[in-house]
Amino acid sequence: MSNYVGVIDQTEGNWGVRIPDLAGCYGAGESAEAAIRDAASAAREWILHQAGSGVKPPKARAMSEILASGEIDVAAGEAAVLIGVLIDDGRTVRANLTFDAGLLGAIDAAASERGLTRSAFLASAAREKISQTR
Repeated sequence: MSNYVGVIDQTEGNWGVRIPDLAGCYGAGESAEAAIRDAASAAREWILHQAGSGVKPPKARAMSEILASGEIDVAAGEAAVLIGVLIDDGRTVRANLTFDAGLLGAIDAAASERGLTRSAFLASAAREKISQTR
């Protein structure tokens, strides 16, 4: 997982996050948390799009470097946040997991409702949970 620095601010009740290291990449939401989640999703898509064109993503700069650069206008209400970006490495591995039978049934039902396999559903849920805790 890479952690990019995002610049968050609030304007007229809406929150926005821009990621200086990923030109044109931003997220938005009705809350700071929603904007950060949206920025993480946008960053993942930005990086995957670049990779599809054969372009490697830029290295994430340290927060201290971005703070020192003057790219964040604290006087205008901007603040720095870390945006965790999880990119798959393109290979799958088999894992043996144990669940309560009732929980596994609920997982399978939720996956089926979304047209996903159990593995795809669990991977998606794990990505979401990981992005919320960073």
